[in-house]
Amino acid sequence: MPEEFTDEVLLAAARGGDEESFLALYERHHAYLFRFACRLLGSAHAAEDAVHDCFVELIERPGFDPARGPLRNYLYGAVRHRAHRQFRRAGREVELDEDGEGRAGSESSGPLEKLLVGELGEAVRAAVLSLPPLQREALVLFEYEELSLAEIAEIVSTDVGTIKSRLWRARGNLRRQLAPYVLAGAGALAVKD
Repeated sequence: MPEEFTDEVLLAAARGGDEESFLALYERHHAYLFRFACRLLGSAHAAEDAVHDCFVELIERPGFDPARGPLRNYLYGAVRHRAHRQFRRAGREVELDEDGEGRAGSESSGPLEKLLVGELGEAVRAAVLSLPPLQREALVLFEYEELSLAEIAEIVSTDVGTIKSRLWRARGNLRRQLAPYVLAGAGALAVKD
């Protein structure tokens, strides 16, 4: 399917039963939705289920209105809603009020440095997954998916100030959780000098 077909054209054709249009739409949007869902849910299997369900719903139920924004934002919102449903089913509370940097390794890194970078990566992943869901989604959309504050606010149906607040809280939580790694890294740099 040529790239010049808009999401709206592909969606209309897919709803009419055109499998090629559906596959083109799926290929166009699947990767970033899966990344977002995986980072939000912490499970590739749960992320794949959420993304799949969003596409099925997109085809079966008219809900997307291009006048309200791009399909990408609509799909992010749909994945977000599915994730929140999974949180509730798993017994995690999704509160509306969310009060409640390491260096990358190079090819020439030694085994110890690679191990430490891997450990830091896992610590960051665990810290992000431990954030309250609303903070986590704001952080993932901003830092990993590189969306603007306005786009995130549109996706989660709130204002930019709320998104800024969630990001500030998320970063504060991450700083506290990852402080031992930052202090250890600073100590290692002092020893090297």
